[in-house]
Amino acid sequence: MKTTAKAPANIAFIKYWGKNNEKLRLPANSSISMNLSGAFTTTSVEFDERFKKDTFFLNDVVAKQEEANRISKHIDLIRSIAKITTRAMVVSKNNFPKGVGIASSASGFAALTVAASKAAGLNLSEKELSILARLGSGSACRSIPDGFVEWKMGNSSNKSYAHSLFEPNYWNIYDLIVVVGENSKKVSSTEGHAIAESSPFYKTRIVGMEEKIKEIKLAMKNRDFTRFGKILEAEAVNMHTVMMTSAPPLYYWYPETLNVMAKVIGFRERGIECYFTIDAGPNVHVICQGKNYLKLKRKILGIDGIKSVLINKAAEGAKIIRNE
Repeated sequence: MKTTAKAPANIAFIKYWGKNNEKLRLPANSSISMNLSGAFTTTSVEFDERFKKDTFFLNDVVAKQEEANRISKHIDLIRSIAKITTRAMVVSKNNFPKGVGIASSASGFAALTVAASKAAGLNLSEKELSILARLGSGSACRSIPDGFVEWKMGNSSNKSYAHSLFEPNYWNIYDLIVVVGENSKKVSSTEGHAIAESSPFYKTRIVGMEEKIKEIKLAMKNRDFTRFGKILEAEAVNMHTVMMTSAPPLYYWYPETLNVMAKVIGFRERGIECYFTIDAGPNVHVICQGKNYLKLKRKILGIDGIKSVLINKAAEGAKIIRNE
């Protein structure tokens, strides 16, 4: 059976950096995110007895060995649940650059989980899919439910999953992804998580997380964009402070990253309310209200060093788009 699924990348407003359990990918804190309408992965998985081995294609080329091993491990997990041994062909494509801090592993493993589990004959619940996706890539669990999402950290595998806080149409806000770099980062998020605790600021960050999540959920409930924006912008700087003070330090920002951050602050001071957030990469997510996104896009495209601007609203989570 062959199944094709589509899953969005997501942008974390409250981020997770550091794990309580590496094997199970249990995060050190809960997180809040939004699924992205314009950044997604489409993945087809086919199990067939005629296949002598697993084959993985990513963006029209055979997957590199490290990537193939990670995909194979996830497929093996799904095969064990489905109680099958059939080999698979996986064909996956992103519509955005991978490995540059736009959550390509999140959309990739969410799409892989949904497509492979269905192709293997499983009918899993959203919670079960979220847990399974998390085992492939932590943030992939957030790309399973719709819209605005909370990933509960949990203290066991069955309690660490994501669920929808609000549907996609709940709030008319946009994420303008300002692409300043398209090369894969030298240090992966997985490697970064492993050294997070070496930062002297790590424990302080974790202690303040529960209150921060309460505050941003209240701001989202009330659609208080100003309060929401201040929290998410401070949170991005907080996480990167931990990254930059870990051992060894991680510097994901480019000079263009800092320039865009400064421009966003300037736009805000001149009356166009917007805020920045940045995941583990150089590219800046500019969060704004729907009434301002076109004006902001024009201004951002005028900044030196900008390669492109990807426009996103809140989106549905991972979905099956075809069964064959």
